[in-house]
Amino acid sequence: MAQQATAVRSPRLGRIVGPEPKAVCGVVLLLPGGYPVSERRPSPLLAAASVRTLGRRLSRAGQSEGLVAHVVHYRYRGWNGSEAHLAHDASWAADEVVRRYGDVPVCLAGVDMGGRAALHAGGHTAVNSVLALSPWLPEDDVAVPPEPVKQLVGRQVMIVHGTRDQRTDPELSFRLAARAKKANRDICRFEVHSDGHGLNQYRDEVHALAENFVLGTLFGRAFSRPVEDALAAPPPLGLRMPLASGFGR
Repeated sequence: MAQQATAVRSPRLGRIVGPEPKAVCGVVLLLPGGYPVSERRPSPLLAAASVRTLGRRLSRAGQSEGLVAHVVHYRYRGWNGSEAHLAHDASWAADEVVRRYGDVPVCLAGVDMGGRAALHAGGHTAVNSVLALSPWLPEDDVAVPPEPVKQLVGRQVMIVHGTRDQRTDPELSFRLAARAKKANRDICRFEVHSDGHGLNQYRDEVHALAENFVLGTLFGRAFSRPVEDALAAPPPLGLRMPLASGFGR
């Protein structure tokens, strides 16, 4: 009996999140979380749930400037070692944006393992900014090459991490930001004190911060004073910037 051919999986972009503008002038690609190792197919509904609320807020806030938000649906749930499936799917998504919309600036906005994917894929020529919320990063290991940062040169980068995150170590994102800052001054990192992995306690403030950063990088809107200060401050000040309660209100 002939063996049945294995279907080839392909990543895809979800439907536009929120209102669709008359003309597309910028795109934010929303990268959900994942697992270190898994070859199972992600659930589209569960994956999108972690980023859809942020996507709707960004879409509404940037509609007048022509912002479109898409959730990236991965081929696999897992990063899967050197395969780095989520990072490759993020790069594919940036290619797809160019195919659909032409030469428009792209922001990669990822949570958890999606934050790692955003950082890895940040070197894509269409990407001008990267937002990583509670990024999952591997533990330091002398046997494993450190996370790359050179691809972030020329991009504006923001990392946001809760200080009580029990799933992804905030110290690892600080170390990565410190290495990246040596080659790229346009990187900042905010700490959300007493918040956990989901950044639920200060969700409004985190989303307001994300909105300020994404619309500033894609459309040149003025950054808030805390973001300006964080980008301008030398390490470690600009990489341990506290997110104030009530930010954006």
